[in-house]
Amino acid sequence: MNNDSQCHAVIPAAGAGVRMGADTPKQYLTLAGQTVLEHSLDVLLACKRIATVVLVLSVDDQYWPEIRRRYKDSRVETVSGGAERCHSVLNGLEYLADKASGDDWVLVHDAARPCVRKHDIEMLMSRLEDDSVGGLLGMPVADTMKQVDADDVVMQTVERDGLWRALTPQMFRLGPLRDALQQAIASGVMVTDDAAAMEMAGFRPRMVQGHADNIKITRPGDLQLAEFYLQSRESL
Repeated sequence: MNNDSQCHAVIPAAGAGVRMGADTPKQYLTLAGQTVLEHSLDVLLACKRIATVVLVLSVDDQYWPEIRRRYKDSRVETVSGGAERCHSVLNGLEYLADKASGDDWVLVHDAARPCVRKHDIEMLMSRLEDDSVGGLLGMPVADTMKQVDADDVVMQTVERDGLWRALTPQMFRLGPLRDALQQAIASGVMVTDDAAAMEMAGFRPRMVQGHADNIKITRPGDLQLAEFYLQSRESL
C-alpha cells in the first residue's frame, strides 16, 4: 500500500433483510456461534493494514450495543445509515472524509458476506495499490445465463464470456467514490454496489478474482451454506 495513503473499511449494516423472513435483521442472525456481522467485522479487523472500520448502523439498531462490548479494537467506529445501501455507504464515506485523505483507499464490504477470506482481502489491497481507479473482488460466471421477460419466460441465452459476479469488498479512493455516489444519488439511481457508481462516473474498475464461498446471506438456506463453508475451513 502506498506509504502516503491509508486504507479504511466501511461496512453497511443498516438493512432489515426482508427476504430472510426473520424478525431479526440478517446481519444479527447467529452463524457458527456468533452473528453474521461479527464474522464480517472480524475478518476485516484481522487485516492490520486497515486503519479504520466504520460500521453503518440503522438509527434504531438495538443489537450492536451488546455486541460492542467484545470489541476493544479502537479502529471500530459507528455512524447512522440511510434509506438505501448507497445512502448508508455515503454516510460512512462522509464520516471518513472528516478524518482521512481523499486519496486514502476505502474497502466497502457487505455485512452479510461473512465468509470472505482474509487472504482475498489482502490480495485485493495488494493488486490494486498502484491502480489508478480501484476495483472489486469477483468470480467469473460459470453457469449458462438466461435473460427472461416479466413473466420469467426466456428471451435469450446470454454469452457468459466476460461476465463476472460482483462480490465485496470493493476498493476505491475515498474522494472519487464519495463523489460518484453523490452523483448517482442526485441522478435518482440507487446503485446496489459501489463499482456501479464509479462506472456511472466514467471509471473502469478492475476485477480481482476471489473465491466462490464469499456468498451473501440473503435467504434462509444461505445460513446453512455459510456455516458449512466456515466449518470446512476450520477442519483444514
